[in-house]
Amino acid sequence: MNNLKSCIDACLMCVATCEKCASDCIKDGNTACALLCRDCADICALTARFDARDSEFSRELHRLCAIICKACAEECDKHTDHRYSCKACADACKNCAAICEELS
Repeated sequence: MNNLKSCIDACLMCVATCEKCASDCIKDGNTACALLCRDCADICALTARFDARDSEFSRELHRLCAIICKACAEECDKHTDHRYSCKACADACKNCAAICEELS
């Protein structure tokens, strides 16, 4: 359960940072980053919920969550020089992806 707790915590952190980043990117007109952040926030929230109930399908979600988190981190890394929320999002996504990969 400790690994699942770590994953839930990482996913929830990722949800919060992705939502902030998406809002900032919308204001900046960066729709590509905003859309990816929204997808990432949604998959992370779903993964946390599945982990909380110890779903038999969590392993598959971990795999997909890691893929989307990596894509989001890659996109956000492009904007870290002018947007702090992109830096925070990229860092949270990298952490979440690493934990999810371990559980997939």
